[in-house]
Amino acid sequence: MTEIRYLAPRTLEDAVSAFAAAQGAASGTARILAGGTDLLVQMRAGVVQPGTIIDIKKIEEVTAITEQPDGSFVIGAAVSGATLHDHPRFGKVWPGVLEAVNLIGSKQVQGRASPGGNLCNASPAGDSVPAMIAAGAVVTVQGPNGRRTLPVEKVPAGPGRTTLTPGEILVSFTLPARPAGSGDAYLRMIPRTEMDIAVVGCGVNLTMAGGKVTAARVGLGAVAPVPLLVEDAAKALIGSTLDEAALEAAAAACRAACNPINDKRGTIAYRTKVAGVLLKRTAAIAAERAGRK
Repeated sequence: MTEIRYLAPRTLEDAVSAFAAAQGAASGTARILAGGTDLLVQMRAGVVQPGTIIDIKKIEEVTAITEQPDGSFVIGAAVSGATLHDHPRFGKVWPGVLEAVNLIGSKQVQGRASPGGNLCNASPAGDSVPAMIAAGAVVTVQGPNGRRTLPVEKVPAGPGRTTLTPGEILVSFTLPARPAGSGDAYLRMIPRTEMDIAVVGCGVNLTMAGGKVTAARVGLGAVAPVPLLVEDAAKALIGSTLDEAALEAAAAACRAACNPINDKRGTIAYRTKVAGVLLKRTAAIAAERAGRK
């Protein structure tokens, strides 16, 4: 049996130092433990065999939820889905993001699973990622060379790969303040009724005024090697009343952005068609929510 070192630092500086040192050691790969719902399964399956596990759940900044004075939210990368669900304000401001996060696994899994882990696991079908992309979320990462920020959509690099550099740790997500008349939503298509992996996932974030869309973002998941920001779909919605022509143009943009695989859960043609269908349905929910604010 391979010996595994377990570390539980109390500060980000200590975590970064330990992570960087362990990644350069001969003992094998170092892994960050945020919730562990992916890592522990992968270890049991023999997919990964880390020499060092660095548990970041004892670091205050990565387990905190903060609503800033300007109305933005900072969500620690290791905040669990259950904790986010129980926050008195977050779900009212970002219902689409919350419903995406709360689709990660079962109720038991949500007590551990985190949006940071969902992003860094880098599955093309991670549910929280398209919703975070639609929200315009920005992540903060910290590494040996200090801190930097980047949009969520710039983190995934391919299945199981991210753009984070050696020693960098995901610290938090920042979701911007919401203008009046804003709403978001997330829908996915799965073969079963629950606890399945998305065949297609779609997040839509809208701001409306006078019955017209003034701002929009669209995120797609499970239709390409990485989750997508579909800018052409957003452009098709902006300035419209969400009439059928605008919705069909946005759906066509989603279909055009798709570059999926054929597998036992869905064909290329099926995933591509469903992407357009979900865009229309998700946009309608987001618009209805925008009308309440």
